[in-house]
Amino acid sequence: MIETIRNAWKIRDLRQSMIYTLLMLLVYRIGAHIPVPGSNPEAMKLFFQDGGGGILSFLNLFAGGALANFSVFALGINPYITSSIIVQLLTFVIPSLEQLVKEGGEEGARVVNKYTRYGTVILSLIQGIGMVFWLRNVGVLANFNSLYIFTVIMTWTAGSVFLMWLGEQITEKGIGNGISLLIFLNIVSSIPTMFFQITQYVIADAKNIISVIILIVISLVVVAGIVAIQDGERRIPVQYSKRVVGRKLYGGQSTHIPIKVNQAGVIPIIFASSVLLFPATIAQFIQHPFFQKLAKVIAPDQPVYLVLYVILIIFFTYFYTAITFNPINVSKDIQKHGGFIPGIRPGRPTSDYINRILTRITLVGAIFLGVVAVLPTIVTAVTKMPGVAFAGTSIIIMVGVALETVRQIEARMLMRHYQGFLK
Repeated sequence: MIETIRNAWKIRDLRQSMIYTLLMLLVYRIGAHIPVPGSNPEAMKLFFQDGGGGILSFLNLFAGGALANFSVFALGINPYITSSIIVQLLTFVIPSLEQLVKEGGEEGARVVNKYTRYGTVILSLIQGIGMVFWLRNVGVLANFNSLYIFTVIMTWTAGSVFLMWLGEQITEKGIGNGISLLIFLNIVSSIPTMFFQITQYVIADAKNIISVIILIVISLVVVAGIVAIQDGERRIPVQYSKRVVGRKLYGGQSTHIPIKVNQAGVIPIIFASSVLLFPATIAQFIQHPFFQKLAKVIAPDQPVYLVLYVILIIFFTYFYTAITFNPINVSKDIQKHGGFIPGIRPGRPTSDYINRILTRITLVGAIFLGVVAVLPTIVTAVTKMPGVAFAGTSIIIMVGVALETVRQIEARMLMRHYQGFLK
């Protein structure tokens, strides 16, 4: 591993991309500790320490502690993720938008990204307004005048838009998916706090060491399972016919189509979390008995939330797989290059065959993601150990993003014939 990193560092453009990514992530972590002008971060920290965060504790996890710090990045990247989900769903509902995505090429993608950015601003404003009024009701905000409200809301919205830009820049000029790396960094930054809570838990009662051992064993098994699922794939054999071009004979070789068990990666987890957190957060902000009860029912440690979470993970796994992998296009490409799947006729039967395999294998990956996402919450309820209720989602995202980033480095190194990480 060290030798491979050293080899990667010798490549000039790869080294520049790595440095650029690290600098952008450093900017983000610095901004997560810059409080909103005129605010009282200590009051917010005390509020979270006293256990008053509720569902906001989950938001604080994905914001890397920025919410507890009353930071300019308190809203995190969630508004952008929610906006991208809404826009992608609208492409299946609005025919003109669907046609723009399919036939627009780069220009169509640019227009869709513009709609996503507009949606990010709108959702940031809505979430910022709701959060400000809720913080006033719980006594965290002392200076509650029009100018201060405007300052906080605009600062949070600008911070969320800046994070959107930061993620796009990392994706374009750095290494890995920028948005996923920002969430990865947020989760990693919360690990020391989680270990401190577990240590205090053991110190308070030496008998709890058994619970810690159980947690470590489960975590190792989960990590191994995630790696196996992320790397697992079904290979569909493809045979290419021989053809004569001029005086040369082409084709005749055998290859395969790799279909991954988890084609969508960590995107379903991120999407499902954002979809559930947004209405739950808004409900918690509204001071009405019905909405307050609704916020408690769909809190991250409640059965209703866990059931909805698993359902949404399965849905978004199929949804994102359908976007990124089209069996009809794959079938056309195979037929265009003179290939065929042994025992399957070209054309519609081939696409149906690929789609049938994709549907079955995606179900395995989707169920696995759902089980791993809710398993730590169940373990927490059994062991009564604090600080690990969100570990399932965290582990999936950390391992998934790490593997995807390593693959990108591996792909760029293979272009220069270097031995990579995944050998």
